[in-house]
Amino acid sequence: MKKTISDRLLTIFSWGSTLLLFSGLMVIIGFLILKGYKAINLELIFADTRPLDALLLKRQVFGGLFPAIIGTLSLILLSIGFALPLGLATGIFLAEYAPHRLKWFFSLMVDILAGIPSIVVGLFGFSITIFLHHFFNNRIFPCLLISALSLAFLVLPYIIKTTQDAIESLPLQVRLTAPSLGATKLENIIFVLLPSALSDIVSGIVLAIGRCAEDTAVIMLTGVVATAGIPKSIFSNFEALPFYIYYIASEYSDQSELMKGYGAALILIAICAGLFGLAHWIKNNIDQKTRFSY
Repeated sequence: MKKTISDRLLTIFSWGSTLLLFSGLMVIIGFLILKGYKAINLELIFADTRPLDALLLKRQVFGGLFPAIIGTLSLILLSIGFALPLGLATGIFLAEYAPHRLKWFFSLMVDILAGIPSIVVGLFGFSITIFLHHFFNNRIFPCLLISALSLAFLVLPYIIKTTQDAIESLPLQVRLTAPSLGATKLENIIFVLLPSALSDIVSGIVLAIGRCAEDTAVIMLTGVVATAGIPKSIFSNFEALPFYIYYIASEYSDQSELMKGYGAALILIAICAGLFGLAHWIKNNIDQKTRFSY
């Protein structure tokens, strides 16, 4: 069957949009590589500290990015750790248990939550810290824990929505096979629906990881500082790559400092790519085990 003019125009538009998006991504990454590859070295990460001493936590690193890298990884893992159980549970509830009116109301609330600017979430976290400091314990200050909880609140809608949509989009035969064989609703959710929807759920987790890694407004108000070293506990101040990049871009005194900012951006992209790859590797392993069990 011949393609109509509208079909051809739509195909051209789709290919053009894809190429434009891909080209923009390559331009950004290429620009960062050209500007920052010369700054990537051990001195950028560890300064004048021996790498082995820094990795074994024998000596603090001052002037290098190692504390910011550790702080960023800690922040991401804590935030996802807080958001994932609640997001999965809420998404499952909305997809499988909630009555229609309640589902409509909570879905609306999730959409509103997803649209809240990050600076508002950061201000809310800062206000909670002040409240806790004045009325519960005067030793509570902005810290890694407050930042992680604030970021978890920020990324919660991504996980909830993708979990709900992934489960609801499963074919009817997948949803009804286990119950028809005598499985309970909970068994059907744990052993059939969640593994079958895992690919789409991982997409939401990947989006949440990216949001946790790049957000500056939230952590700037809730615990990140320019120099803190590796956090000794979740109640300590911390360093993070997004804030370092922002700080260098706005306060650099010479070209060499700006190059360090480009280098930090490349390291942040590499960390995100590594976490994304890890998430997909876990998903693929679970998919293979699920298919084998069937």
